[in-house]
Amino acid sequence: MEYHNPVLLKETVDGLNIRPDGVYVDVTFGGGGHSREILSRLGESGKLYAFDQDKDALENEIDDPRFVLIHQNFRLMKRFLRFYGHKTVDGILGDFGVSSHQFDVPERGFSTRFEADLDMRMDRNSNFSAYNVVNKYEESQLRDVLFNYGELRSAAAMARVIVSAREEAKIKTSSQLKAVLRRFLPAHRENKILAQIYQAIRIEVNQELEALKEFLLQTDEVLETGGRLSLISYHSLEDRLVKRYIRNGLFEGEPEKDVFGRVEVPFKAVGRFIIPSEEEIKNNNRARSAKLRIAEKL
Repeated sequence: MEYHNPVLLKETVDGLNIRPDGVYVDVTFGGGGHSREILSRLGESGKLYAFDQDKDALENEIDDPRFVLIHQNFRLMKRFLRFYGHKTVDGILGDFGVSSHQFDVPERGFSTRFEADLDMRMDRNSNFSAYNVVNKYEESQLRDVLFNYGELRSAAAMARVIVSAREEAKIKTSSQLKAVLRRFLPAHRENKILAQIYQAIRIEVNQELEALKEFLLQTDEVLETGGRLSLISYHSLEDRLVKRYIRNGLFEGEPEKDVFGRVEVPFKAVGRFIIPSEEEIKNNNRARSAKLRIAEKL
């Protein structure tokens, strides 16, 4: 089984505008596809640091003296780069979301296709899983998770049904969760709504949006002037944060203007966003929702 087929491989690495002697970071190592492409463009004095919190990804470590794989969440990027002696780097690549491997291993619980325990942990050392969200959150918390992260109109009713059902028996598996929410899953839209439910719970389990915000806020300090960000998002919640941060250096609102009406922002967008070609989507269906944004540090 292929671990992960890298999305927008050439476009994402091209976006880094790599210097052979530069220092680069791949904050979502996964199967190592993007990292290998970066290394192929680096000279002997170049350096690449990669992050991945999923221990399964460690099996794909690259044997190269220019490469260091760090088994941590990318929200700790600045801390670990400083540990390795780098206050600044020349480019940062991120391919967010769930890897093909995580989707394809049934027991990880990420995919709606398989029967599995409610898990969805990207960091398997964590004690907090989808089971905790479904069985221990208060109704109002569940409603907010489903509405804010799954953008589900029926979030309040779904939360109410889950809380009622778990009073009879704990909801432990994907099939049990599906049975509890059956009334919200009309046949013609079942897969789409289930995907939204899973996305919401997964984002909460892994604190994905909080981690993304923490990471983005570090990029201004970590990138050299002229350094590049090359970031792939797969859903509107992620992409909105990336787009707003690149545009304004903020996640909401507008930046303050000085007395001359000028705005200081940390980045400038490089071109418009990039989406995969029809050919790439045909060869890799998971690329269909990908959106790449490239920015340069001012």
